[in-house]
Amino acid sequence: MPKFADRVSVTVEDHVAHVLLDRPDKMNALDDAMFGAIIAAGAHLRDAAGVRAVVVSGAGRAFCAGIDLSALADAGRWKDGALAERTHGIANRVQYVATLWRDLPMPVIAAVHGVCFGGGLQIASGADIRIAHPETRLAVMEVKWGIVPDMGGYLLWRGNVRDDVLRELTYTHREFTGEQASAMGFVTHLDADPLPRALALAHEIAGKSPHAVRTAKDLYNRTRMMSDADVLMAESLAQIPLMYSPGQIEAIRAGMEKREAQFIDP
Repeated sequence: MPKFADRVSVTVEDHVAHVLLDRPDKMNALDDAMFGAIIAAGAHLRDAAGVRAVVVSGAGRAFCAGIDLSALADAGRWKDGALAERTHGIANRVQYVATLWRDLPMPVIAAVHGVCFGGGLQIASGADIRIAHPETRLAVMEVKWGIVPDMGGYLLWRGNVRDDVLRELTYTHREFTGEQASAMGFVTHLDADPLPRALALAHEIAGKSPHAVRTAKDLYNRTRMMSDADVLMAESLAQIPLMYSPGQIEAIRAGMEKREAQFIDP
């Protein structure tokens, strides 16, 4: 069982990885070591052969209580420099802790319970699917501390939660329950025992074609802001390697080039 900085553990069973945020004495609050451990766990999963689905959960009484305020006060501990620097693709180090779950090629399910505040809510929002206890306490908490959500929330909530609802919750930082979160679009399913439900769903997904599932996730990631025409073309191009052998694909390409040549003036 890989362990990352005594903050995160990863176990794999029957093609399903379980990522456990494991700082229960601090309600899995995010300090510098937790940020590094989550990113390391993500890198481990990206290269883990045979993993077809991932479940993320929190140890103890909470999924994640958000930023550890002592870490926020000690800005020197944020090792990768200014927030405007792009240290992980299009994201900075802080954002990547939430967005890396979208970047993983396999589906990710968050099992949410207890408390899910601020950065914790943004991490959960990076998952493809979220299963929460109805009495989970959630909040877009950042304005309470005089900052704004900056771990990818504006990107990850887009399309799931109504804009006016997000604005109200951000401006007021009021708490809401898992049941309310489900109605608002933050949560996919409610369950009195989220982790077993999430693991069961992950094993169901793991039993499907891994190539088709990964391709489907990639399409969802890429097509959200595309034009209608580009979405339709992306679907078609993604389908071809799933349906045809390399030899058949080459024959299809040659046939297309031949037909195109007929329309070119000599």
